[in-house]
Amino acid sequence: MRITHVVTLVSDDGAYGGPVSVATGQLGELAARGHQVELVSLWRGRSAPPRSVDGVPLRARTARTLVPGQGFLGLFHPGLLPTLWRRVGRADALHLHAGRDLVSLAALAVAVVRRRPFLVQTHGMVQPRGSAVARLFDRVYVPLLRRAAAALVLTDEEEAGLRKVLGPRGPRLVRLPNGVRSRPASGERSETDVLFLARLQSRKRPEAFVRMAALVHRKRPEVSFTLHGSDEGRLAEVRRLIAEEGLGEVVTYGGALDHDAAVRRTAQATVYVLPSVDEPFPMSVLESLAVGTPVVCTGSCGIAGTLRRREAAVVTDGSPEELADAVLRLLEDRPLRERVTRAGQAAVEEEFSLAAVADRLEGWYGSLARPGAR
Repeated sequence: MRITHVVTLVSDDGAYGGPVSVATGQLGELAARGHQVELVSLWRGRSAPPRSVDGVPLRARTARTLVPGQGFLGLFHPGLLPTLWRRVGRADALHLHAGRDLVSLAALAVAVVRRRPFLVQTHGMVQPRGSAVARLFDRVYVPLLRRAAAALVLTDEEEAGLRKVLGPRGPRLVRLPNGVRSRPASGERSETDVLFLARLQSRKRPEAFVRMAALVHRKRPEVSFTLHGSDEGRLAEVRRLIAEEGLGEVVTYGGALDHDAAVRRTAQATVYVLPSVDEPFPMSVLESLAVGTPVVCTGSCGIAGTLRRREAAVVTDGSPEELADAVLRLLEDRPLRERVTRAGQAAVEEEFSLAAVADRLEGWYGSLARPGAR
């Protein structure tokens, strides 16, 4: 089959996060099964759009800001429309990673006008919103979203929110987890390296990571702490806290990383910490489990229940104190660290397998490709 995915933005700093790694992971697995795959997107980076991303063919145009002050929503390039028109028209199966933005709106409109059946996957990005911008945007966006053959959702919370947005005329909602491949780490792993790797924005709570680092440093001064991720408004506060706590030689900000570099960096860490709240299904956690790096997360993480049940991560209330306690336990107890690592990799194989995700997608794509598919 010829399979086309659309995602809003691919960039050399990984700013769009999970949806890109989900799309490239799915497409990579499908390509290994003999399908012709491609990803259509905007591109933002220091160079021209690459021909591929994570080994997946990429059809991209350079992102421009058409609507200032609206973040990802306002990004577009007029040349993306003819690209979408051509690629959507030739696809046997069309899969849109849809948020509230101009790229998703254009992809939905082209699919509907060309009468091509499609799946949507919203990654928790389409939830009830009360702002005037969201209400205005949804007048055009939601009727197009309702035309999907199915909407793929991750959690109970996402499903409930999407039902409110779509209303009774919405498509079928189908539960599909994110998936990753197990990738045992190669090379040397540090014994004293604690990592935060996520966008620096309010929900990710990088400040909590710094406060945790201050508590751990008092007991284990040899431990180092690194933050990686694109700045979305919290870097200045992070730097202020580092200075306030006197951690200038202990906590460093290493900037944003592309996806391959992020995976390699995660594989070097002793512990990965994600202090996020209300995180639907964090790919960075799955990728940490996949490379054998123990994870500390919060109870509001969408997969926290599964990780706690399987003892595949240390789940906390998100306070700096509990985060610090969890990190210290993992640093100081090698057998515990090894048990958590083994349990995490088993969880990837048994519950978050990319192969199992691709099996289900192939079934859906086959139904889309049949004559008369909605």
